[in-house]
Amino acid sequence: MSSSDIFIGETIGTAVLILLGGGVVAAVVLKRSKARDAGWLAITFGWGFAVMTAVYMTGALSGAHLNPAVTVGIALKDGAWGDVPVYFAGQLIGAMIGAVLVWVAYYGQFQAHLRDPEAAAKPAVEGPGPVLGVFATGPEIRNVWQNLATEIIGTFVLVLAVLTQGLNDDGKGLNVLGGLIVALVVVGIGLSLGGPTGYAINPARDLGPRIVHALLPLPNKGGSDWGYAWIPVVGPLVGAAAAAGIYSLAFAG
Repeated sequence: MSSSDIFIGETIGTAVLILLGGGVVAAVVLKRSKARDAGWLAITFGWGFAVMTAVYMTGALSGAHLNPAVTVGIALKDGAWGDVPVYFAGQLIGAMIGAVLVWVAYYGQFQAHLRDPEAAAKPAVEGPGPVLGVFATGPEIRNVWQNLATEIIGTFVLVLAVLTQGLNDDGKGLNVLGGLIVALVVVGIGLSLGGPTGYAINPARDLGPRIVHALLPLPNKGGSDWGYAWIPVVGPLVGAAAAAGIYSLAFAG
């Protein structure tokens, strides 16, 4: 696959991933949404379906990594790093595009939610704003080592599943069955390990939309919680490296 195919595929795929994944969070948490209060099950299955849709849509173009942690895990397995910057660029740009599309689709709901007297009365802060969870993740309990460990563990499971179950014949991306398996793994991670941090397990998925949150003209939006932002970037990359190491030790022939 060419660099242009990789960039286009990762941009489109990650945009769709964030549009559908961030969209289900917006549907559940924003006021005046028909799906408001649908709950954690709706969010976890929504993200799983988002992964499946994006993988099947763009797998033929780029291998549908859609996640810098997956890209790093595959690169460590193969020792091939030449296309990694192209993957990263497509993933970050795609995540930002997807976040903007969520804002467009739920524009009225964002306005209603943030102009509510309760939200408007709160002063702007550096910590998480009232709709940051639509864009990026955050911990329920702020403990750096626990939060980091949770992201490492969740991403370890995801990347090891990709490396052992989901790759196509050339080992560069997800095959048809792999797309379904990985989508179900994402649901499982969300149900089992999503409680502490909201399971970013994807640096681009968190960083790109967090940047968009900081830039969008949202009234009374509060802070983007940049003090926490390094954890859903570093944790998944460490988890991916650990998964690649275990794969090499236990599974590689």
